[in-house]
Amino acid sequence: MENMNAAAEDFAALLEESFATTDLFEGSVVKGTIVAIEKDLAVIDVGLKVEGRVPMKEFGAKGRDGELKVGDTVEVYLERVENAMGEAVLSRDKARREESWVRLEVAFEAGEKVTGQIFNQVKGGFTVDLDGAVAFLPRSQVDIRPVRDVAPLMHTPQPFQILKMDKRRGNIVVSRRTVLEETRAEQRSELVQSLEEGQTVEGVVKNITDYGAFVDLGGIDGLLHVTAIAWRRINHPSEVLTIGETVKVQIVRVNQETHRISLGMKQLEVDPWESIEAKYPLNAKFSGRVTNITDYGAFVELEPGIEGLIHVSEMSWTKKNVHPGKIVSTSQEVEVVVLEVDSSKRRISLGLKQTLQNPWEAFAERYPVNAEVEGEVKNKTEFGLFIGLEGDVDGMVHLSDLDWNRPGEEVIEEYKKGDMVKAVVLDVDVEKERISLGIKQLGSDPFEAAGDIRKGAIVKCEVAEVKDGGLEVKIVDTDLAAFVRRADLARERDEQDPTRFNVGEVFDARVTQFDKKTRRVGVSIKALEIAEEKEAVAQYGSSDAGSSLGDILAAAMKARGED
Repeated sequence: MENMNAAAEDFAALLEESFATTDLFEGSVVKGTIVAIEKDLAVIDVGLKVEGRVPMKEFGAKGRDGELKVGDTVEVYLERVENAMGEAVLSRDKARREESWVRLEVAFEAGEKVTGQIFNQVKGGFTVDLDGAVAFLPRSQVDIRPVRDVAPLMHTPQPFQILKMDKRRGNIVVSRRTVLEETRAEQRSELVQSLEEGQTVEGVVKNITDYGAFVDLGGIDGLLHVTAIAWRRINHPSEVLTIGETVKVQIVRVNQETHRISLGMKQLEVDPWESIEAKYPLNAKFSGRVTNITDYGAFVELEPGIEGLIHVSEMSWTKKNVHPGKIVSTSQEVEVVVLEVDSSKRRISLGLKQTLQNPWEAFAERYPVNAEVEGEVKNKTEFGLFIGLEGDVDGMVHLSDLDWNRPGEEVIEEYKKGDMVKAVVLDVDVEKERISLGIKQLGSDPFEAAGDIRKGAIVKCEVAEVKDGGLEVKIVDTDLAAFVRRADLARERDEQDPTRFNVGEVFDARVTQFDKKTRRVGVSIKALEIAEEKEAVAQYGSSDAGSSLGDILAAAMKARGED
C-alpha cells in the first residue's frame, strides 16, 4: 500500500513538472518535427509527447507545392495544450507573425525600412502585410501627393517606414510617403549637383501661378518667373504656357543648399536690347501699344521685348495733374517720340505730348505781343486773374495790369469766375509755359496821353469827390486822377476847407508831381497862388515904387483879365 502511494506521488510530481514545462511553451514559438502528413494537415511533434495539427496552406508556397516532408523541422506557435492527452493547438501564421514582430522591432529601433504588400482597404487607409504582421497605412501616407487609384500599388512588394509600434495592442503604423520623400530628396540632391548655371535642359510645366510656372526637370522642380519667360511683358504665365507642356529652359541660378532652381526661357532668345540706341534714335517718332498704366505713367511696347515709359509729365502739354488712365487706355495704339535711351538700365523714355505742337508755341505764332484775345476767367488768386485761352492754355493778368489808376487789389474784386474778358498779349514764354496778359492795356496809358503836362504846368481840375483830407480830382481833358491835400487847397489856412468845393466844380491848380515811373500826379492850388504872386511881384513891383502887395496883385489880375 505504501508503494502504491509512493508511485502515485511520483506520477503527480511528474505530471506537475510536465504541465509546468508546458506552461513555459504556451504562447510562444517553438520548434517541432513533422511526424505525419494527413491530406492537407501536418502532424507536428513539439516535444514532451505533445502533438498538434497545422493546415499545410499556412506554410505558404512550401506547403502548397509539397516541399515539406515527414522529418522536417518547422517553427510553430503553441497556443495551448488542450488536455492531458497532450494534444496542442498550433499555428504557423501566428509563428510567422511573432517572428515578424521581432524583426520589425529591430528595424523600427534602427530606423530601417521594411518590405510589405498593401492587401486591403480599410477606413482611413489600407492594411499592409509585413511578412505575417499586419500594419496600418494611413491614406495620407500613401504618396507625396494624393493618389486617386491605389489598385496598381496593391499586392506589390515595396518598402515602408515604420512610424509607430505597440505590441500590447498589436498596432503597427507604416508610411510609404516617407520612403518616397527620402528617395526623392536623394534624387533631388544628385540632380541639383548635376545642374550647372547656363545649362539648357528640357522640362514639363507642372504648375502655373500668378508669378510664374513650376517646371519638372525630372525629379526636381525649377521656378520659371513670369519676367523670365519672354523679353516682352507677360501679364500672366498662362498666356504662353500650359500645364503638361514640354519646354526648353536655361538654368539661371542653382542653390545647392536649398535646392532652389531659377529658370529662364527668354535667355534662349536674342536680347532685343542689344544695339538699341541705333534702332531707336533720339527725337525719332514711333508707334506702339500701351501695355500697362500706372500712377506715374504708361508703358508702351515698341516691339516684342522692348517697352518704353511715357512719364506722366510727358503725356500732355496742358493736363498736369491728371491720371495717365484718363489720357490713354490699355491696348491703345499711340504715336510717341524717343526722349532718352539707356541700354545699361534697359530703359527708354518716351514722350506723347511731343507728337503734338507745343500749344504755347502755337499761341505765340497766332497771337504776337499786343494782339487782343478773349477768354473766360478760370481762377482768381492773390496776384491776379487766370484766363482760359485758345489751345487749352491759360494766361495770367497780374494785379498791376488790371487798371491804370486804381489798385489791382480793388479792381480784381469786380471780376468773378466764368466772366468773359478781353485782354492784350504782353509776353509769351514758351519754355516756362507762361502767357502774360493785360487788361488795362486795352486802353491808352493816361500818362502817355497827357500830352504837354509836366511838373510846373497849370491844369484845370474837376472835383470828383470831397473828403475830409482833401479832394479827389480828375485833370480835365485827360484820364489822369490826382488827390489835392487839404494843405494844398489854399495859401491861407482859413481857406483850406474841402467843403467849400462841390463835386463837378472846376478850378486851376499847379502840377507839383508828374512821375511816369511811380505813376503819381500831384496838383496844388496853393502852389499856383504862390507862383502867381512871385510872377506879379517880378512884373509889376519894384524896390523904389512904393507899391503895396495889394496894388501889385490888383494890377496883375487886371492884366490877366485883359488877356
